[in-house]
Amino acid sequence: MLDYLVYGMIYIGSILMVYNIYSFVMYATYIRKSNIKQGSNIVNVPIILLIFFLLGYLAVAIFGDPDLIMAGILFGGSVFVYIIYRVLNNITGKIIESEKMEAELKAIEESTKAKYDFMASISHEMRTPMNVILGLDELALKNPDLQDETRTQLEKIGISGRYLLSLINNTLDMHDIETGRLNVCNDIFEINEILDEIDVMMDQLSGEKKQTYRMTKQELSGCYVGDKEMVKEVLMHILENAVKYTPEQGKIDFTIEEIKKKDNKCDLRFTISDNGIGMSEDFVPKAFELFSKEDSGFKSRYDGGGMGLAIAKAKCDLMNGEIKVISKRNVGSTFVVTIPFDIAEKKEEKKSQNTNLKGRMVLIVEDIDDNAEIVADLLELEDITSERAENGQKAVDMIMGKPENYYDAILMDLRMPVMDGLEATRKIRSLDRKDCKEIPIIALSANAHENDIENSLKAGMEAHLVKPIDVDKLYSTLNEYMKEKRS
Repeated sequence: MLDYLVYGMIYIGSILMVYNIYSFVMYATYIRKSNIKQGSNIVNVPIILLIFFLLGYLAVAIFGDPDLIMAGILFGGSVFVYIIYRVLNNITGKIIESEKMEAELKAIEESTKAKYDFMASISHEMRTPMNVILGLDELALKNPDLQDETRTQLEKIGISGRYLLSLINNTLDMHDIETGRLNVCNDIFEINEILDEIDVMMDQLSGEKKQTYRMTKQELSGCYVGDKEMVKEVLMHILENAVKYTPEQGKIDFTIEEIKKKDNKCDLRFTISDNGIGMSEDFVPKAFELFSKEDSGFKSRYDGGGMGLAIAKAKCDLMNGEIKVISKRNVGSTFVVTIPFDIAEKKEEKKSQNTNLKGRMVLIVEDIDDNAEIVADLLELEDITSERAENGQKAVDMIMGKPENYYDAILMDLRMPVMDGLEATRKIRSLDRKDCKEIPIIALSANAHENDIENSLKAGMEAHLVKPIDVDKLYSTLNEYMKEKRS
């Protein structure tokens, strides 16, 4: 009976060893197919050793006189090898799976970067001709001798151009939101500054359709901590939507109030109501989905890209706020935006410099002839003299060749041959001249992403203006940063 047990353990151990050898052969094949090159040949060593062990088992069984202890050792060895194989195979599988995940993550990151680079490039390429179109349109409209028909045509060109620009901006915003590149700034801002800017824009937009627009402010603290520009963008997306889908002679009401005020914290509630075409009950839940548009039978001047409300919702979410809408077809819509803020002390009012722009000298650093000519013409309207450098290196050379304080400001493009605007700014700031440390350098670029603005400021620029040029913003920025002319 004991002999049966001894030989049974040896032969079962031998069969298990055969399985172990087969498993290690398959394991070696798996390793090679997994593209693990370094050290992959080492898996051949246990296969050879296990073959010798198997031959030893058979030699003991056929030619030896094994006892129970020897049979137990041989059988236990096979079991041990099997356990080692299972553990090793499990660990290797996890390592390979981890490497696959890392490779996939790297591929996603590379794809995201490629998409971002593409969007940045296409944004620049689209904004450059838009700068020429809107710039020339702006210059042409300043001609007092225009015939009424020509003026109307130019105004329509401007409207279409600005609409196309809004589509470009919305596309870039959605891309930044989806890739997580859009960040919330937390600065002290005055709510009336936002509301005054909105008032000016809405007076123009609603005036074009002869709509009645009214803003009501109720018990506001005045200053808050948050992202001023993002708040304005959220509100303008909704207000523009109200103008678009409210017919002529319609009414738009905009109410701002503080709620839940406690311990220097509060929520600002913005309520925007109109008596426009409204939305059906079925469409309301889809109102904030990207590219969602209801077939209402109403044709506005532009049907829109279906991005405005989706962007407003996404930006509101980034600020930990919420948007709700109540709407009824052919009755109107009411949007309620609620955003939490910390209440801040009122900012010290900056004394207006009222800098006289007349006779100032500005260096325009721009590689594209049409863009440089438009900027020069816009500056000339304010009696500002300008000179041009075709690239950053030329700008540095021109500054070094002029006496101190010759230039009052520099308008710097970013993408240029020879030397880009960021490198040129750093070189100018490093020059051993006092005026080069103080002269206002203002980016004037088609690069519109948030990191483009951050890079401009880090390089030593005072501000970043985006093409197409906002003429009023250009003048106000020059006025803000240029010092009084030294005698």
